[in-house]
Amino acid sequence: MGVNLDKPHRWKDDIAASVDLYNNWFLRFAPKTYREKREKATADVEAMLKRTKFLKDLSAEELRSNPSILSALRMCTAPPIARDRLVGLCGISKNLVNNMELKYRLPPRMSESELEEELSKVANMIIRLLDTDIFPWLKEGRIPTSEEAYRAATIVADRLCGANTDPIIRNAQEKRQLRKIKRWLESRGFKDMTGRTSFEKLGSGEFAFRLNVPGLMEDGKPVNIPVDVVVMPKEAEHGELPLLIEAKSAGDFTNTNKRRKEEATKVGQLRRKLGQGVRYVLFLCGYFDSGYLGYEAAEGIDWVWEHRIDDLGEFGL
Repeated sequence: MGVNLDKPHRWKDDIAASVDLYNNWFLRFAPKTYREKREKATADVEAMLKRTKFLKDLSAEELRSNPSILSALRMCTAPPIARDRLVGLCGISKNLVNNMELKYRLPPRMSESELEEELSKVANMIIRLLDTDIFPWLKEGRIPTSEEAYRAATIVADRLCGANTDPIIRNAQEKRQLRKIKRWLESRGFKDMTGRTSFEKLGSGEFAFRLNVPGLMEDGKPVNIPVDVVVMPKEAEHGELPLLIEAKSAGDFTNTNKRRKEEATKVGQLRRKLGQGVRYVLFLCGYFDSGYLGYEAAEGIDWVWEHRIDDLGEFGL
């Protein structure tokens, strides 16, 4: 019998409460971080607009001289283009795009002729898809006013900041979730053994963060799986497996459904090594809809909502 996976009649209310909890936290934490990132991004986009004569002179040479502008240029189109979408539309090397956006350089081993061809394809595709609602001067054949250029830069920066701030938001949210779990466990007499134990040596009434847990891949190769929280119940019998808890948060429904197979993969690896008795639980806060929950339930993965953290007690803690 499950704690939440087998109670779909509660899912709707829990989803709403979880979204509210995440949004309330986000509104307290995110504005300052977002403003700082947007200010820097706006300045970067303004510089890019001036160098390209406000996008009238976007060329392969500009991309060659300033590879890092590609991420901003992807946000200048209607709709904004994801990296993989740009690769597919242009028929270019993913290695080129990754080098330009992640390492701020051109691929060192790409030939000059290939580089020129692919950069030209990128420039032409960006020009073809430019969002003229953001850049009205392009269709009107004129130079933008300073106010128009600044406004366009802030819009592009807003789009760009979504990608820039997401990792910061996720990391801060995860730390907050883990602190909450720690307080809950310690208030019930559990001892934090982080950095002083291993998965195999964890004793009754102990817990640890970020432990490596042994698993097996489909081909039989061993793999270490980092788990956010590993807890051994106080009344654990000899040979009993600890409870494995993975903290998960999400600021929108789309990304959770893209990532929902990750947990199923981990559980499969754990079960191949440790047996079907593995208890792997998700600690959820944010946007997790019924599609995501149904998928995890079908894989035998249960969860605890952050807004109802006392459900951890139903797992024997």
